[in-house]
Amino acid sequence: MNEIRDYLLNNQDIKYRDFTLPLLPNIDPNTFIGVRLPIIKKYAKELDDITKEEFLNALPHMYHEENILHAMILSNTKDYDTFIEYVDKFLPYVSNWSVSDTICNKHLNKYKDKLINEIYKWLKSNELYRVRYAIKCLMNYYLNEDFKEEHIHKVEEVKLDDYYVKMMIAWYLATGLAKNYDSFIKVIEEKKFDTFTHNKAIQKAIESYRVSEEHKEYLKTLKIK
Repeated sequence: MNEIRDYLLNNQDIKYRDFTLPLLPNIDPNTFIGVRLPIIKKYAKELDDITKEEFLNALPHMYHEENILHAMILSNTKDYDTFIEYVDKFLPYVSNWSVSDTICNKHLNKYKDKLINEIYKWLKSNELYRVRYAIKCLMNYYLNEDFKEEHIHKVEEVKLDDYYVKMMIAWYLATGLAKNYDSFIKVIEEKKFDTFTHNKAIQKAIESYRVSEEHKEYLKTLKIK
């Protein structure tokens, strides 16, 4: 574990640190080293399995970049049960959007029937980054042929009054408007979400190149003033 920390510290980029730190307002500056993501991503693939297992169990981590490395190792984990076990252990220690959003495992596409049950459990949590990650999973894996309208209703039930959860819901709704317009426009028309989330979803959809100009013009009329 000391070798991993030394590697990260030795790859510190002060200019990158100074540029990135203001983008992560809820991070203690003393825990932010400033290592560029491609370096951490490459390192995550180079670690042997024994070291990865030890590192995944060495919670909590001291530095933000250790959490990013953790998220990237999870993203490369092929076995579904192993991924769920370790992500469940990790999410309580996630303290910012950057770490939760880094967990992006393409191998989960093979296990959507099982994953949806975990997502529904996570959505009921009081841990804001567990909830944010659950909504991100719905956005990443369930907006194409696996989409069901009940997914939106599960998100409607989320009551956590947190900026980062609301922003993820807005992102999910905006992406849904691009991919499943007929289903998602109904929740916008019916104003199923609070004013901030509602208007932010419309803003993101209007800014998206994947939403038609006709739909954008209609969405503008649905903003809550």
